[in-house]
Amino acid sequence: MSTAEMLTSGLKGRGFSVLHTYQDHLWRSGNKSSPPSIAPLALDSADLSEEKGSVQMDSTLQGDMRHMTLEGEEENGEVHQAREDKSLSEAPEDTSTRGLNQDSTDSKTLQEQMDELLQQCFLHALKCRVKKADLPLLTSTFLGSHMFSCCPEGRQLDIKKSSYKKLSKFLQQMQQEQIIQVKELSKGVESIVAVDWKHPRKGSFLEGSEVRTIVINYAKKNDLVDADNKNLVRLDPILCDCILEKNEQHTVMKLPWDSLLTRCLEKLQPAYQVTLPGQEPIVKKGRICPIDITLAQRASNKKVTVVRNLEAYGLDPYSVAAILQQRCQASTTVNPAPGAKDSLQVQIQGNQVHHLGWLLLEEYQLPRKHIQGLEKALKPGKKK
Repeated sequence: MSTAEMLTSGLKGRGFSVLHTYQDHLWRSGNKSSPPSIAPLALDSADLSEEKGSVQMDSTLQGDMRHMTLEGEEENGEVHQAREDKSLSEAPEDTSTRGLNQDSTDSKTLQEQMDELLQQCFLHALKCRVKKADLPLLTSTFLGSHMFSCCPEGRQLDIKKSSYKKLSKFLQQMQQEQIIQVKELSKGVESIVAVDWKHPRKGSFLEGSEVRTIVINYAKKNDLVDADNKNLVRLDPILCDCILEKNEQHTVMKLPWDSLLTRCLEKLQPAYQVTLPGQEPIVKKGRICPIDITLAQRASNKKVTVVRNLEAYGLDPYSVAAILQQRCQASTTVNPAPGAKDSLQVQIQGNQVHHLGWLLLEEYQLPRKHIQGLEKALKPGKKK
């Protein structure tokens, strides 16, 4: 009955709640078996007499439907694709097959596309779902509980369609690339015992604007924008796994755009890129430390200017010291920076923040936001 009829009847009778459906994420993490075949109901003589005057189903169609198999099911060691009679041609095309064949002009073969999907699900599972506390992790559990759930909507992960054919062969390749370490902890059972969490293939570098574009396009492509309120986005299982905390999994169903984008950015590891003229860009993880300018007192109450973190911006401390010595007509020294490994600091006699600021801002064209301490420069009319 409809919702209105159900409410009118006072919610009397038996009801049910759908917890699991065919081909959902839970189905993907299992053995992907097909629903059981149910024998057709036996018709009595009255039903048979009425059926004679109605449209009857062709016997060949009944045979085809009883022997119809889903893509991915194995029968006698072979993989068959679902086939239907012409009368069922209006049914929606299988999304996993369409996802791989939608671009007929694509030069990549189905095998190459499946290889890419396999690696994508593998890296996504390591980055978003597997924690250090989960190790050692059975390879079968890793595939069924983690990799399958990371498969994009509309795609179906099938290792037998890849060039690897078997999970063990694929994991051996990943072990050769030193991403993971696999061992046979018990006879015939392999487990992932170690993961290189800092391996460069575990992540790629994206700018904030690129992340925003990817999230917005994903939400629109998968029809997640709320129909009643365009400022809200419905969360599908993939977004839930990526941005929600465990205690929010069953309570938060929608998020405003700004909250969704902010959470996505917060889940990403920060990184920065430094581009120097004539050199390849330098990309490093973490947040870049600003150039730090401070004033300090030395013997005889003399002031000195100290500058740190020049190396992070591709500047040689010794070259900076030589330029400042000539420009300020003051002595300079270069020493190891206290508390910083493999880092140097430049010390200039007197308050030279004004000259140092000119060098960094005008000569080296560094953004002001990456320099702290410029406000310590001498005001006009004051002595050093």
